[in-house]
Amino acid sequence: MFDYMIYKALRISKSDHAACRIRLCIMNCALCILMAACEKTLDFDYHEIEPLTVIEGELTDEGARIAITLTTPMDEPMDRTRLTDASVRITDLTDGVEYILTADAEGFFRDPTPGIPGHRYRLTAERNGDTYSMETLMYAATEIVEAEFNWISMPYDKVAVFQARYLDNPDETGECYWVKLYRNGEIYSWQEQDDRTASDGVNTFFTMTSRKDTEKEDDDEVLFDGDVMTVSVTPISREMHDYLEALQNDSNGPFLFSGPRALGYFLASTPASRSVTFHPDSIPEYK
Repeated sequence: MFDYMIYKALRISKSDHAACRIRLCIMNCALCILMAACEKTLDFDYHEIEPLTVIEGELTDEGARIAITLTTPMDEPMDRTRLTDASVRITDLTDGVEYILTADAEGFFRDPTPGIPGHRYRLTAERNGDTYSMETLMYAATEIVEAEFNWISMPYDKVAVFQARYLDNPDETGECYWVKLYRNGEIYSWQEQDDRTASDGVNTFFTMTSRKDTEKEDDDEVLFDGDVMTVSVTPISREMHDYLEALQNDSNGPFLFSGPRALGYFLASTPASRSVTFHPDSIPEYK
């Protein structure tokens, strides 16, 4: 695949392709020898720090759900136990109304009061004498107008590409979205987007999924006949977009909460969703 991409980029002729492969082989061997000669053992000294608070909060038209956890040291198994020894409240800054969230059996702090698009909200969490807060605007839901699969031909196999098109306000700039793709109710992939890719009031999300030869596909990507794929599109703030972008780049992202250092986010928006059942024999090929 690497050689193929170089071939396309340099636009060399087929008669020169073999010579190019030989030169690439020689260069790779030389590089390996050089790297072996410079080999050095690196000892990483991880400094132990106190666990950081992680707050993940969402307010939609179905109410609020907040999870509070702690970070886990790198040399210990991941611990996602939700903490319930906190005081959590949400304030509608537009109306001046405040309501207290209570923890349920799963460890989520919940309240059924729906968010109102256009209102501004503040999430406040207090624990062990520390106070964390974050404000955000409540965004109205968008609409998904199309969702479909297409086969595309790759050098190694045919791959099913999932595509969804959703509405974007052409009179606004800087709009951002969190797009999630679920397989049978479980998260499959996600990405953040903004309106720079929109055209005539419609934005497009697409991602490569399963290859046609399922025996050569990874379990976390393979799709089988009858799998239900659901796409969810949530309008978000630019700050939230940048936070998600940092996560995609293996960073903790910007710190969005005021107060002591804490990770996480608080978003107020209602997702739009649409489902498609995967039937490989009926998927058209992209022309």
